Amino acid sequence: MALDLRLQVKLSQQLVMTPQLQQAIKLLQLSRMELVDVVTEELAENPLLEEGVEGKEEHEDGGSNREGEEGPLAESTPEQEVKADSEGMNDIDWQTYLEGYNLNSSDSRNSYEDHEDRPSFESLLTRHSSLNDHLMWQLNLSSFPEEERLAAAEIIGNLDDVGYLHASLEEMAVASGREVEIFESACKLVQQFDPAGVACRNLQECLLLQLERLDLSESLAATILRDYIGELEGRKYSVIAKALKVSLADILSAAKLISGLDPRPGRAYNEEDVHYISPDIFVHKVGDEYVVTQNDDGLPNLRINSFYRNALTDSKVVDKKAGEYIQDKMRSALWLIKSIHQRQRTIYKVTKSIVKFQREFFDHGIEHLKPLVLRDVADDIEMHESTVSRVTTNKYVQTPQGLFELKYFFNSGINTADGESIASESVKSRIKEIIAEENPQKPYSDQKIVHLLAEQDINIARRTVTKYREMLGLGSSTERKRLF
Repeated sequence: MALDLRLQVKLSQQLVMTPQLQQAIKLLQLSRMELVDVVTEELAENPLLEEGVEGKEEHEDGGSNREGEEGPLAESTPEQEVKADSEGMNDIDWQTYLEGYNLNSSDSRNSYEDHEDRPSFESLLTRHSSLNDHLMWQLNLSSFPEEERLAAAEIIGNLDDVGYLHASLEEMAVASGREVEIFESACKLVQQFDPAGVACRNLQECLLLQLERLDLSESLAATILRDYIGELEGRKYSVIAKALKVSLADILSAAKLISGLDPRPGRAYNEEDVHYISPDIFVHKVGDEYVVTQNDDGLPNLRINSFYRNALTDSKVVDKKAGEYIQDKMRSALWLIKSIHQRQRTIYKVTKSIVKFQREFFDHGIEHLKPLVLRDVADDIEMHESTVSRVTTNKYVQTPQGLFELKYFFNSGINTADGESIASESVKSRIKEIIAEENPQKPYSDQKIVHLLAEQDINIARRTVTKYREMLGLGSSTERKRLF
């Protein structure tokens, strides 16, 4: 076959992801906090963007009022220049004015001059003490030899968040160039610090050290921890009682004592700060209807800076390069504002559709949650499934039933005995209720839960119950059993 070169004209269509489209998709899937960070960064980089006054919004045409709102004055009145009148300046008692003008407190009794006597802002700040700080504070108050003090400081620095020492003493000795005996002595000294159980290598050593602090190192509980910790974890109390030749009641009493010990002694000093979720949208019930409202608190009200917008209209003020720069930043700012508005409208439309499909859930609770897939909402609002998926990711809605992620309302369905379909989240909720009402001494097996659900016309397999139970973070019947 001969090879030749020739020109050929071909017409084709393809989807091009422009930077603007990529930005719109990115904003669509951002959470509320991430969106605030992006807007704040854009405000710092784009001089044409600024925050508008609350209650007003800058439009592309330069208007400052929101759509559908009228200005406070219907008729334009001639503006007069306001001139400063210096004749009345001496009539003002500035001393009294400054004493009453207090930015830090509403108490007018605090005078302006006594600000030096007030505590500084830094002195009012508090810092959470970590486990490392707490142990180093005790180390600094102790009278250790210098070598052991340095070794103890290295041991404290190698503890994890709950107080366990995972690095071996030999490794630390080699790294520091000191003898292992010094680290062994320092480790025993650190183990005497508060809280009891720190600087231990494993759970067994941690619990035994706590019993030693209680003067119970020779008790039945300590014997069980030393010799039968495997049987204790498997709740084989009868095996332990037979091996130690004691009554089952004594073994249960010792196990109850052990269960009261803290397996993570450093947990109290490393508690993470609580991060509260701010909902993106609210659903309120007004009469017999549900009203969906946007949550605009904390979101900057963006608008175009009027100075740069006016500069574009005056070609004499702006040269060519400056005009091109302003035009580029103008397009970027307008597209960002449009993308944010589109994001808010899409979230609103998706939430309205969810409320329509899940009306019974909003009326009666989780037991009436219906199966729902992304395609149902996408067809309802005439959008693509991928758009709905992005909108419902990391977005939260405050409802009369509580705070939920928008993804929560999309779940598979399980057929009931009467031919209807029930949401998987409703089945999980019923499994959780069954386990909460069981007798802790005789917990239900997964097969028993299957029979109890069948009595409620929910027919599912045992493996499905096991999967849902593990998703709820609930243990098996053996793990849930409580003998004391």
